Amino acid sequence: MSTNQEYSFFKGVEINFDKAAKFTRFSGGVLEQIKACNAILRVRFPVRIGHEIEVIEAYRVQHSHHKLPCKGGIRFSMEVNQDEVMALAALMTYKCAIVNVPFGGGKGGIKIDTSKYSVSDLERITRRYTSELCKKNFIGPGIDVPAPDYGTSSREMSWIVDTYATLYPNDLNAMASVTGKPISQGGVRGRVEATGLGVFFGIREACSIEEDMKKLGLTTGIQGKKIIVQGLGNVGYHAAKFCQNAGAIIVGVIEYNGAIYKESGIDVDEAQAHRKQHGALLDFPGALNLPDPATGLEQACDILIPAALESVIHKGNAAKIQAKIVAEAANGPVTAEADAILIAKGIMVIPDIYLNAGGVTVSYFEWLKNLSHVKYGRLEKRFSENRYSDIMDAVERMTDKVMSPTERKLVQKGPEEIDLVHSGLEDTMMGSYQEIREIWAGTTGVDDLRTAAFICAINKIGVAYEELGIFP
Repeated sequence: MSTNQEYSFFKGVEINFDKAAKFTRFSGGVLEQIKACNAILRVRFPVRIGHEIEVIEAYRVQHSHHKLPCKGGIRFSMEVNQDEVMALAALMTYKCAIVNVPFGGGKGGIKIDTSKYSVSDLERITRRYTSELCKKNFIGPGIDVPAPDYGTSSREMSWIVDTYATLYPNDLNAMASVTGKPISQGGVRGRVEATGLGVFFGIREACSIEEDMKKLGLTTGIQGKKIIVQGLGNVGYHAAKFCQNAGAIIVGVIEYNGAIYKESGIDVDEAQAHRKQHGALLDFPGALNLPDPATGLEQACDILIPAALESVIHKGNAAKIQAKIVAEAANGPVTAEADAILIAKGIMVIPDIYLNAGGVTVSYFEWLKNLSHVKYGRLEKRFSENRYSDIMDAVERMTDKVMSPTERKLVQKGPEEIDLVHSGLEDTMMGSYQEIREIWAGTTGVDDLRTAAFICAINKIGVAYEELGIFP
């Protein structure tokens, strides 16, 4: 985290917005509307914990109503405050616009230390929070759709959807009030790894462009790239795992209580198992111990993936970053001040408002599934398999050759839900990166991908507001 205790996350987002806004055609009033948080809910509610009553502080911010519903996760953390939730909601607005998901940005948070509560306590807190959202009209399939975030998972989402469905028993689309749910409650396959897989697709796309890699002194492709990942949570683990499977070398892994570095490579699953067994990454076989996790960010690598909390790269350590690419898998891991330092060093920063959009993209797929009440692949899987079988039969007759059972099974396989979800995510991340890069390469004065990404988002949101006709 930044050593500057007065750093405003939301102000940092506004700085990036203002930097990009001057490259757009919209008037000051339109830009102010895009930038402002439309609705902020701060609540305090009592919950019985054991024999005592605790007053819980919680938030939900709807940043933009240019499209509905609003969309964004709910985090459980003692770091939750209004500034953070506003910033994360704003990032969600821009993120959804960039990847062409028709949502406005939202975010929620409950200020608690989850380690101090039992499962039943957390359930009571979550359900009471949901009832507060319902009372204030801050949740609903067409209003505001939460999802998991830091400190929450499908378990909390199941409590939220159950509470919502109980309070609105006649809502046919109640399952669409929340995403990131268990499969049995309307969740979609592929959601768990979605953000990390999206990070991988984004990095892979960035590394595929020869002109950009040449400027960084790198070859194209992920294979052989040396990567440091900060955070082995859901996002960091899957991002590292997919990169490793594609031939990258994970040389460093960072957690809150220490980091390890090994130039020859660290197996992600082995590191994860070691951390679970020993409570820390330190003393991983053959690796260099870095008791101060901050120093892990400063080690030599091609790609640094900060996948934990915000502001981990700040003005105090940005000059020490040795990576040639910083891939923002977390929300806001680089402060505005640090961003300027990294750009001056010639480091490519792949921004969070694009790179970690895999989660909201697949949440969109889940929302659509809940509204349609049909599992992805159900209508076409058997038809596709029968059609592929007919084609193979025809090819075998024409060539007088017979495919092996293994080959036939591979070719004949129809799409499962997870295949369609991964395919949709891959197409989204590839297409969105090309949109951003086109702005970056074609706009005089734009020297970084973050500014290009904000321009991309502002243009789409501004057009949406114009088409709504709310500005006479």
